Amino acid sequence: MIEVSNLHRWFGSVHAVRGVDFTIPQGQIVGLLGPNGAGKTTTLRLLTGILRPQSGSIRIAGTDALARPTASRRAIGYLPESAPSYPEMSVRGFLRYRSKILPISPRDRIMSIEKVLGLCRLSDVARRRIGQLSKGYRQRVALAASLLHDPPVLILDEPTNGLDPTQVRDARSLIADLARNRTVIVSSHILPEIERTCGRLIIIGAGRVLADGTPEELRRTRTSNACIVQCRAEPDRVLPIITRLGYKAEVEPIESGWFRLRVRGSDPAEARARIGAALTEASIAIRELRDEVVGLEELFVSVLESAEVPEP
Repeated sequence: MIEVSNLHRWFGSVHAVRGVDFTIPQGQIVGLLGPNGAGKTTTLRLLTGILRPQSGSIRIAGTDALARPTASRRAIGYLPESAPSYPEMSVRGFLRYRSKILPISPRDRIMSIEKVLGLCRLSDVARRRIGQLSKGYRQRVALAASLLHDPPVLILDEPTNGLDPTQVRDARSLIADLARNRTVIVSSHILPEIERTCGRLIIIGAGRVLADGTPEELRRTRTSNACIVQCRAEPDRVLPIITRLGYKAEVEPIESGWFRLRVRGSDPAEARARIGAALTEASIAIRELRDEVVGLEELFVSVLESAEVPEP
């Protein structure tokens, strides 16, 4: 549904986007991640037709975005980070206004408005003024406006920024519903929320795609060089065993005599085997022995550092 190939964009002497490539099929929610100045926002503007690349190609829903920019833009619903709205207008009035500047026939406008009101769970506030709504509802109104022409591609820039936890959960559920028959790109700096919302991550740094895959696929390419052990024994009994094996451990009490140890070593698999054997020989009960799972924040930093991308 979205095909990007060898995309380049300069601003004077600044090479903001350098050979970006990715393909996103229908029904997939993809998180676009990157530090400030990485080329993430420029990439979104290239996709939406706000900017044109100096070289490369973009296809949106089968349409060549460079050869047919108007048709390509019609296939996209775009929710910018600071979506414009009119606080004095009612929700329905605002959607009616927006529908008149979109490629929607007059006879289809009412149907489109009612459809997005239901889709974005706004029917109960359709007559209220936008200025009277919470930020979560205002975000829904902006999202509804981007869906009026029923686009197959949805691009959301920081859709949960500034929302409270309940509103974030509602937004996540809504995005999942919208992705059933659409391609969705979500750009955000809120890493835990990206992980919960998106089944695939594209990390951009210095204008290039540095990593692309599911969170689990990306984690498998990175290691924390640590393993996690849960055992039932006091630290003064366990730590000497760990030390004799040549490792250092951080200890955290869990419950009823159980402790969690984070053990660092150059080879976590070897550390697991040696620690498991040593604790078993000492008749110490083990409840868990595994590699440490790399968090998204650690993964993000690791990808940037390994690519030698300078921090902004």
